[in-house]
Amino acid sequence: MGKISLLVCLLFLIISRALAQQNVDGEIVINLNAISGMQFDLVRFNVKPGVKVKINFTNTDDMAHNFLITKPGSRLDVVNDALKLEEKGPQMNYIPKSQNVLWSIPVVSTNQTATLTFNAPNQPGAYPYVCTYPGHGFIMYGVMYVSNDVNMPDLQTDQNIPPSRRESKAGQGLGPVKATPLSDAKAHHVSHPYDLVPPFLYRIFMDDSGPASIAVSLPQDISYCWDTGSCRLRYAWTGGFLDNTAIWKGHVDANAKILGTVFYREASEYPVIIGNSDKQAIAEFKGYKLIDKYPEFHYQLNGVDVFELIKPKNDGNGIVRNFRIPDAGNTVWFSGNSTNASLEHKSSAGTWVDGRLKLSPQDAKQFSITTTNYSLLFNTRRKKK
Repeated sequence: MGKISLLVCLLFLIISRALAQQNVDGEIVINLNAISGMQFDLVRFNVKPGVKVKINFTNTDDMAHNFLITKPGSRLDVVNDALKLEEKGPQMNYIPKSQNVLWSIPVVSTNQTATLTFNAPNQPGAYPYVCTYPGHGFIMYGVMYVSNDVNMPDLQTDQNIPPSRRESKAGQGLGPVKATPLSDAKAHHVSHPYDLVPPFLYRIFMDDSGPASIAVSLPQDISYCWDTGSCRLRYAWTGGFLDNTAIWKGHVDANAKILGTVFYREASEYPVIIGNSDKQAIAEFKGYKLIDKYPEFHYQLNGVDVFELIKPKNDGNGIVRNFRIPDAGNTVWFSGNSTNASLEHKSSAGTWVDGRLKLSPQDAKQFSITTTNYSLLFNTRRKKK
């Protein structure tokens, strides 16, 4: 009986100590880190309405990061507003002047800590937090749940956290704050939040692309660079993936270097045109979701939703671009790359007219463009001889 009492007392002391760390002078203390792979170690937490919250934000990554808490449902709007700052971004710490931004911490360099204190909103809801450093905000985010109920949505179905984190085997924190940290195994992953088995992706700075670039490694030794700023494929290459040495070492203005040979470059500023081909397209990136680990990009052209998912050809000699335009409402055109004589485009629907693919609204609901580089095909055959 004495041993049981001693065990109960010991357990009480442990829990009390955890509570004391989280509740100092009536305030909730959240320790949150930016870690490798453009992610937060704490992907979500829960606080009660009106409570005083103190966030200690530490950057343990080799890249700079900021921290913003936004109104419910406004994360992507804030991320896109930050991208529009362009040359004004650095002096504004990539924090846009927006009513959707509730609280923020300016850019924090490697191994630095900044603190933010505020009273949680009285209105219950899901309040996203995000890093809006160029290119980070589409995958580097989490959520502060404000609720009298300490229970949060099931991790595997929580749409307010990145897709990769819904699979984390994370524990739950003690005390009045219920939190979901990154599992120890992933927290110590030094380079990337996904298993490095193709397909996988990086949010990274790339040559000949905007600051909000995504590099995707595909099977068959094929890779490509997607520019979320202009909402288009920039180029594809074969061979190795990326050398990120300069970036991981924290070099200023460093870009990732491709470890292969570019075999495709997008010639058109906007290869997909809906309706009047003379009208300047207004592109807006809406994010992406993973389908069997392949990213399907969602963007709008003049307000029309477009979905694009890219896979390698089975023979490794090109790429297959799978498009979905559910409600085009007009003729859709796709401009093939005419600057490389080694390329050939084939489509699953529509008609080719003077090097451009013409699709009816019905055809555009779902179609694919298969691009073959015959130089790759020739080299593959030569290696087999």
